[in-house]
Amino acid sequence: MSILVKVDHGQIEKLDLFPIMDVIDNLQKVGGLISAEQQVKFEINYSLSDTDPREFSEVPEIRLWFVALDAKYPWLPFLLDWREGELARYGAMLVPHEFKRGEGIVYNSEALDIFIMGKVFVLYDWLKDQGISGNSRLKAMAQIFGYDLDDGFFGLLR
Repeated sequence: MSILVKVDHGQIEKLDLFPIMDVIDNLQKVGGLISAEQQVKFEINYSLSDTDPREFSEVPEIRLWFVALDAKYPWLPFLLDWREGELARYGAMLVPHEFKRGEGIVYNSEALDIFIMGKVFVLYDWLKDQGISGNSRLKAMAQIFGYDLDDGFFGLLR
């Protein structure tokens, strides 16, 4: 089951996080966030002119909305629908990148390192607080961005 979060132009302009806050509040009331693992997708309704070639991840106002979102819910990648590309899009909103013909999105490698390690640290603790053990989710998340995390690395986090 997918959970669609619709965000419109006005909400982005006002940094209004209500659409996702409402979803998270409802999830917490009906059994918790764990039940929504990898189910959240965003529908962004933000109008650009017909001559504007930018992707949403290149629009500063949209990126700022996602920065605010990440500050409020740094563990949100757990809920994003990875199979539908939501994690990669989320990363693109937060990590400097370029679009290259034939290659697609190319992240700034140092910024991506910081993003991935930051998310691993946050999610490691958050998952532990949720009673979820093991590192397979964190390894899978990192692999989406081309990182292979060794089990020995997780020994440092204990």
